[in-house]
Amino acid sequence: MDCILEARNVSRGFPLPGGGTYMALKHVDLQAPTGKLTILKGRSGSGKTTLLNILSALDKPTEGSVILEGRDITRLSEAECTRLRRTQVGYVFQSVALIPMMTALENVEFSLRLVGYRGDRRARAVECLNLVGLAQRAGHLPQEMSGGEQQRVAVARAIAHRPRVLFADEPTGALDTNTGLQVVKTFKELCSGEGITIVMTTHDTGLMDIGDAVYELEDGEMVHADNG
Repeated sequence: MDCILEARNVSRGFPLPGGGTYMALKHVDLQAPTGKLTILKGRSGSGKTTLLNILSALDKPTEGSVILEGRDITRLSEAECTRLRRTQVGYVFQSVALIPMMTALENVEFSLRLVGYRGDRRARAVECLNLVGLAQRAGHLPQEMSGGEQQRVAVARAIAHRPRVLFADEPTGALDTNTGLQVVKTFKELCSGEGITIVMTTHDTGLMDIGDAVYELEDGEMVHADNG
């Protein structure tokens, strides 16, 4: 299997107020296949968001390593991690956090300005809205769009700088089942059409069959792995 991202024996502990350590992750292994959708399943408190933060260089493990395209990103300096986050990865969260006074197009274009994109920002923003099926909503403000449409604008914003891996933390958590399925379908189309690798967390069991690789966490431990 061609694997762009791998977690090896990853553990993460947090100090407890009265002493001792709470282990949010315990010796987790994971492989995310290149250009595919990997789903991290688990209930609230299972450790899936902690793992996603470590995989995406937002946090570092207490033990273990994360290999992205052959490089151990857990050994990078904070400046190198910042550069990695701005150039090679993208993020989508449950809260879309679109700028309310900007249109869909302006939201995507503004994200490109923030990362110093050197190409035609307007053209790239239009292209990304096309990719998520929202070209006709380019001139609409967030409050003029449905929750699912806002989340797809957030996806367009996250892929605009051409990341190698897109991380999505509960992107369907605030959506109804059908709308959530539409967002995940968009993810699958981005994988197959654009070659983007996507890793998303969810507690929705109805989305399990859609993932190319599915991992389940429980109390910080990997209890199931199906990486195709």
